[in-house]
Amino acid sequence: MTRNSIKTFLLLATLTVLLVIVGRIAGGQVGMTIALIMAAGMNLIAYFFGHKIILWQYRAQPLPEREYGWLYEMTRRLTQRAGLPMPKLYLIPEMQPNAFATGPSPSQGIVAFTAGLLQSMTPEEVEGVLAHELAHIKNRDMLTMTIAATIVGAITWLVDMLRWSAFFRSSRDREGDNGLGLILVIVVGIVAALAATLIQLAISRAREYEADRTAALMAGRPDGLISALAKLHQLTHAIPMQQANSATAHLFIANPFAGAGDILRNLFSTHPPIPKRIEKLRQLKMSAHRLA
Repeated sequence: MTRNSIKTFLLLATLTVLLVIVGRIAGGQVGMTIALIMAAGMNLIAYFFGHKIILWQYRAQPLPEREYGWLYEMTRRLTQRAGLPMPKLYLIPEMQPNAFATGPSPSQGIVAFTAGLLQSMTPEEVEGVLAHELAHIKNRDMLTMTIAATIVGAITWLVDMLRWSAFFRSSRDREGDNGLGLILVIVVGIVAALAATLIQLAISRAREYEADRTAALMAGRPDGLISALAKLHQLTHAIPMQQANSATAHLFIANPFAGAGDILRNLFSTHPPIPKRIEKLRQLKMSAHRLA
């Protein structure tokens, strides 16, 4: 198990502990179970059918193999090396260079590229991006993020339940310290919801690092991905994505809402800063050279 995989496991465990604590405060075992079932139901629907909605949202169309035979051949080579089924390939009519992977399982994997990426990247860079997206499929990151979203959704339900129950209790009885109790409950709820969101984002960033590492091993070298990330860092700032949606930003190899990269933005980002991703890949390359 790699360092990023351990980090993901610990973050998911922390989310679970937070769910138990908030559940006990808000509604006991029954309230926690109801919230978890409701959140799981919504996220399971998103897990099994969300990829169709995402492809429709970004107006993605199947990539014609006749025109992109080189990309299909590249995909077959990488999937055979990684022991993966052949994914479906799609084209997104956007000029911002970007790509994402989706699908409920490796056997139903989908990789979508923007037209801007295929036009601006060299074959080696495209291979690096493709390997990164195949790594997400291989690592079952859609499932990991669905589990995280389910727990965060349950915590959000419980926080809402906690806030409303405290409000009604305070309305019925305004004597004693109920006003202070209401403020305390609201503060606890806000802190719990914020903590859950930050943990979910941290899991997303850990999965990006792990996909970069897996991609470098899959491609046999990190050079293509390093070059592609450097180009993405520059062009996602310069070229906006017309159909970008914050709810699906975590799917892309680079955040389509690329910003200035300050500390607060990085804290609430679904992606690690690209310069740090490049630095880690270069460290991986140096380690491989030392072992060779």
